[in-house]
Amino acid sequence: MTEPQAPSAATLALHAGTDERSTGSAFVAGPVFASAFHLPGDQAGVKYQYGRFDNPTWSALEEVIARLESGPALTFASGVAATAAVLTPFVQPGDTIVLPDDGYFATRSYAQTYLARWGVKVRLVATPQMASADFSGVKLVFVETPSNPSLDVVDIEALAARAHAAGALLAVDNTTATVLSQAPLKLGADFSVASDTKAFNGHSDVVFGHVAVRDPELLAGVRQWRTLVGAIPGPMEAWLVHRGLATLDLRLARQSESALAVAELLSRHRAVSLVRYPGLSDDPSHPVARRQMRYFGAVVGFELADAATAQRFLSSCPLLFEATSFGGVHSSAERRVRWGTDQVGEGFIRLSVGVEATADIVAAIGGALDRL
Repeated sequence: MTEPQAPSAATLALHAGTDERSTGSAFVAGPVFASAFHLPGDQAGVKYQYGRFDNPTWSALEEVIARLESGPALTFASGVAATAAVLTPFVQPGDTIVLPDDGYFATRSYAQTYLARWGVKVRLVATPQMASADFSGVKLVFVETPSNPSLDVVDIEALAARAHAAGALLAVDNTTATVLSQAPLKLGADFSVASDTKAFNGHSDVVFGHVAVRDPELLAGVRQWRTLVGAIPGPMEAWLVHRGLATLDLRLARQSESALAVAELLSRHRAVSLVRYPGLSDDPSHPVARRQMRYFGAVVGFELADAATAQRFLSSCPLLFEATSFGGVHSSAERRVRWGTDQVGEGFIRLSVGVEATADIVAAIGGALDRL
């Protein structure tokens, strides 16, 4: 008899957490709103004791994430909270951590504002140089791949081997790719971190994050930080993310297809001086991305002549929302330099391609470029 085939990650994301099949039961259980739980007598071994410790709605989502990530997972109130839960518990005064100097600014800011104040040495390395950086004496390496907003891609397996050889832990911010595109824990990383606010949920209606670990023993430190700091997600937010996860594979497929078509248009247009997208065959990140990623993702970076030109483009494209997030079902874009946090030019635009029909978003962006 043929053994039943294990479901793919796409199918798992849809069906996990829907095991209750009694007559009249919901496909996905609704959120449990509770700060306290019945707790008579001895509480030893009781999972749900108090609302800051655990919640059935988090647990249902964490079980799905753990199966997708191939390691136990915890959910958080935001991606930044998830990042802090990795950066904080595993270092002490005198330790050195390595962070990307071209990744998400809040990661650098947290480390430089708080960890450095507590005596942790923070070393910044550009993402393309991570592969050759010296990790001697480093306690934790944190990398974002693809990086945001430059979209540089790091070979996670090779980086994990180098970090571990130096005695360091490796954490990967997997926000841009998501676990359905690349699986950091399977590639050797110790932590997989994501802001589920972005593509993982994908509907621009939730602020959320999660951490998954390769070694279950690391989860204790992450859990203790979450409990003591109180960086817990709301049950409604957890339920919404669980709902959004069901369509993640479908969204990534459409967004990646459209993003590649947009990137190819941009690379041919006279108004554009630079395009970054891992799916382009001539992009510096393409060889590693092709080997490591299942989807190239929704985010495209490109450069126009100056700030005024970029703003005219943003104002004249009817299908683009000007906003600072990415990975949602609606296409959005912004001039990243307006925040003063990224090393990009005045005319650099981070574009997040949504799930509109590919022909429509390509035509809208092409028309806006032509009007320049």
